[in-house]
Amino acid sequence: MVVVVAAVTLAVVGGAENEVLPEAPPEHLVDPLPPTRPVSRADIEALRLPMAARGYRMLDVDEVLDRLAAELAERDARIAELESALAGAQATAAGRTDLFDEQPPRRDAAEDER
Repeated sequence: MVVVVAAVTLAVVGGAENEVLPEAPPEHLVDPLPPTRPVSRADIEALRLPMAARGYRMLDVDEVLDRLAAELAERDARIAELESALAGAQATAAGRTDLFDEQPPRRDAAEDER
């Protein structure tokens, strides 16, 4: 038993070489969100944030959340704009009674001159 413990200790501490292991580079966001198009559901599902000693790297998480917040605000503004345009079109249509009446085809100016 003593021989096994000594062999394991020697292998872990001493090893064949006395070099210090190089420090691992810090993890960075591997698949950032696409900068040239809106973020899709698949982008979010594929996103993997790098881990730090005590959880996720705060800077990476903040960048992702800032990007998502900006895109959601942009989409909300566009939805509000479209809903407003739709409400205006519906109000205009509600005031007209001739929308579905059959109208004669329009003649162009060349036919009028003949």
